[in-house]
Parts: sequence; C-alpha cells; structure tokens
Amino acid sequence: MQSKAATVEKYLGELPEDRRRALQAVRAVILKNLDRQFEECMSYGMIGYVVPHSVFPPGYHCNPAQPLPFAGLASQKNYMSIYLMACYGNDAQEKWLREAWARAGKKLDMGKCCIRFRKLEDLPLEVVGEAIRRVRADEYIRHYEAALTSNRRAAATRAAQKSASSRRPVKPKATSAKKPTANGRRAGKAAISMRRKR
Repeated sequence: MQSKAATVEKYLGELPEDRRRALQAVRAVILKNLDRQFEECMSYGMIGYVVPHSVFPPGYHCNPAQPLPFAGLASQKNYMSIYLMACYGNDAQEKWLREAWARAGKKLDMGKCCIRFRKLEDLPLEVVGEAIRRVRADEYIRHYEAALTSNRRAAATRAAQKSASSRRPVKPKATSAKKPTANGRRAGKAAISMRRKR
C-alpha cells in the first residue's frame, strides 16, 4: 500500500501501534548502519533510503527525477517489508544474505529484493544491520552502472539480431507442376475425343 504521507514521521504516525513499533525498530537499525552518502526520505509511498541527486545526478534510470533507490521499509496490507536493492541482480550479496539469515535461525520470506515479515521477531536485526552496513554508496553506484551498461549492451545485441533476421532474403518457394484434378482429366479426355471425331 502506497502512502501519500509527505514525511517519514507522518507515515509512521498513520500506522497501527504494533506496526509502528516494528518499523521504528527496523528503521533505527538501518539508520545506525547506513553509509552517510545515502539519505532517508519518502519514496514510492514508503520510507526510502536513496542515493540523492547531489551524489548521483543521473538519478534512477526508470525515472531520472527520482533519486537512485537503495532500500525501503513499508507496511503492506498483510505484512511489512524491507526492500534491499543491493541484492537485486547481485548474486554475491544475495548469497551472503541468505546464508547469514539461515545462520541466525530465522525463516526468510524473500522475493528478488523484498523481505516480508509479519512481526519484529521474524527478523534477525543484526543481519539486517550488516546487510545495510556492508554496501557503501560508491560501491552501490558502481554495481548499478555496470548492471545498466550490461543490460543496454544485451538489448542492443538483441535488437541487432532481430534487425539482421528481418533483412535476410526470403527464398522463393519451389514450384511444382500441378497434378490435374479429376475434372481436368475429364476435360482433357473430352478434348482428345473431339479431335478424333474430326
């Protein structure tokens, strides 16, 4: 659920008490471990942690007016969630997180970068803190730019292959003499018969 709250405080103030307490605890862990170049703000209707335009002027490629997202914290309809964008497309980071979560003895409910939880006790907060602390803004930007470059090259290659396949000459279909139909055979026989009569 996207909130229209303009500030983090207003967002938290709109939540039921149990969810507010849970998100405040996770938020405190994130802020304690966050690289100073990241900033907290409201982003996409949730609490966001971003690389501001002052650090990364191009912004988010999907919408350059938005700063580059790094993490998020949200209250959804049936659960709460933490978004860790550093795990998206980063196999090493995701592998570390999954292993650390398992060592903490907690069940991980995770999509590509979204960790879902229903209560604070579902989270190993020390792992969440380390996941935030281990990614510096400059490193995150480098990985993001490398992934963008790789995706653009792959898209260009696909487009070139598609274009090349559309320019290939079409081979003409082989034509073969048509076999006469039953009506055609009868007509031919009739013509031969007429010539004989003459």
